[in-house]
Amino acid sequence: MTGITDLCHPDGVRVAASHQAQAQAIAAELAAIAGSGMVLPGSITQRRTRCGHRNCGCRADPPRLHGPYWQWTRKVAAKTICRWLSADQSHDYQTWIDNDRRLRELLTRLETLGAAALEADPRWQHKTRPAPADTGQTTP
Repeated sequence: MTGITDLCHPDGVRVAASHQAQAQAIAAELAAIAGSGMVLPGSITQRRTRCGHRNCGCRADPPRLHGPYWQWTRKVAAKTICRWLSADQSHDYQTWIDNDRRLRELLTRLETLGAAALEADPRWQHKTRPAPADTGQTTP
């Protein structure tokens, strides 16, 4: 990382040129995702199942399972929420889920840049304090 330069954020804090450039690149990616319009947390999995019919091929050896079925899953307030999707829906929504994951990665990168900028701030360097004057008193 480079040192602090004369680049200033609108809030007046000096920021390294490399940090500023990385933050601008992240902002451009964030804008592109926002332009797509949709973000969806969770995951989509492909499922194949067995039914309850005794003579069905899904009970054979080897089984011929039913499906594929697509399931979207996410957690809300520590509870799992699931929805069955069509193949078209799974394709469309997977893009939204990819957007969500990318947003989380970009946010992590911005947080890392912020922490690095804070650590590189020269105001954190402790200045030596002058030694206290000898007053002839003893401390308890």
